[in-house]
Amino acid sequence: MEQLLQYQYLLVIGASLILFFLSPLAKNVQEFFSATVKNRQPNAWVLTSSLVISWIFAKSITNAANLGMSYGFVGGVSYAIYYLSFLVAGVFIYQLRTKGNFGSIHQFLGQRFGKSAVLIFSLLIAFRLFNEVWSNTMVIGSYFGEQGSYHYYLAILVFTLLTLAYTLKGGLRSSLLTDVIQMALFSVLLVVLLGVILPKQDYQIGRMINSGSWSPSGGIFLLFAALIQVFSYPFHDPVLTDRAFISSPKVTRRSFFWASIIGMLCIVLFSFVGIHGQMEGLEGQAPVVVSRSLGVPLMLIMNFIMITSAASTLDSTFSSFAKLTVMDLGLMGRVSIPKGRLAMLIITLLGTFPIFLNATILSATTISGTMVIGLAPVFLFWKRRSSPLAFHLSVGSGVVMGMLLATDTVPESWVFLEGPYASLLCVNIIGTVLSFTLFLVASQRKKIAHEKN
Repeated sequence: MEQLLQYQYLLVIGASLILFFLSPLAKNVQEFFSATVKNRQPNAWVLTSSLVISWIFAKSITNAANLGMSYGFVGGVSYAIYYLSFLVAGVFIYQLRTKGNFGSIHQFLGQRFGKSAVLIFSLLIAFRLFNEVWSNTMVIGSYFGEQGSYHYYLAILVFTLLTLAYTLKGGLRSSLLTDVIQMALFSVLLVVLLGVILPKQDYQIGRMINSGSWSPSGGIFLLFAALIQVFSYPFHDPVLTDRAFISSPKVTRRSFFWASIIGMLCIVLFSFVGIHGQMEGLEGQAPVVVSRSLGVPLMLIMNFIMITSAASTLDSTFSSFAKLTVMDLGLMGRVSIPKGRLAMLIITLLGTFPIFLNATILSATTISGTMVIGLAPVFLFWKRRSSPLAFHLSVGSGVVMGMLLATDTVPESWVFLEGPYASLLCVNIIGTVLSFTLFLVASQRKKIAHEKN
């Protein structure tokens, strides 16, 4: 056990040091905040790789594997649906840029709904970034020891600080460059992992695909909830939306399209880890128990996959928070690299604190998606003449629904379905209908008032 821990620490430290030395030193604010070097923007391959690996979080592939173990292929597909978010965001942000001439989400909201909308939106995405720090580093810690143990905390602190180090060096430019490397490593390691698992199931791919049940008891309600949330979920994630404005509109649209396909494929394939665990009768956190059952080499490969995915998300989170506070909101005065680095230090401290409160990664996923369902009409009807009231009523209704889920206080009469994730789906249906109704009614009142004037 001690020898395995030593190997794991060597992986974390070695991988982080390599990325630190490969990361370029940002020389100006354009490089640090926009990854633009001498007016050269990231190409389609770099942007696609960055999008995919930044969204294949450590907690996401853990959830994908766990859902595969619990619900078979159905669970993996249900979770993969969230990656349609790239397609939705690519289409609508392309229109915002080409038809609306907006240079950022904040500019769009400020012009259409005012400063109060920008503030509320910024609080939502700050909460998202805050969640991303602890929910991903917790996954890393779980491979070093039980939650609350010495090695659990030590691994989290070492991993977080080393990832912060190379992100401080180059900002978003470091994030994009390391994303390409991390995407390549993730792909190779996933192929190796599947190359070990599939022979153990006698290459019965059809058997694995047919695992689970496409029924309410089989977890299909998560799939329907994901289909609802993809029309709002991507817009509250600055890791995704920041990358939608750093290349040309056409390159961006193409990259988001391919990121959707590749991301879904990666999540479905990783759910095979959990499906294998189900067929072997294993219990526990799927990636951990499956990798342990396959021996030390596969355990280390699984650790490296988690390190790769968590680091890519963490460095993107740091750079996005820096852009949010320094550029989008201008909270620190004149834009500069030192202020961006200070913002990264702040989110590191704040985002690490919940780890010591025994938080759970589930609350950072589905509940967060419910809290922002009110953003859907804001972006789907972006051309419509609206008012700040329309924004606040729509977004506010989603936040209330998310809070009801978070506090487990959803009225029983609202849950009109039975089965796993029934409460999640019912709340999302009710919340979506409510947010669209409130947005359209408030928008219509604005239109009538405008016509009278």
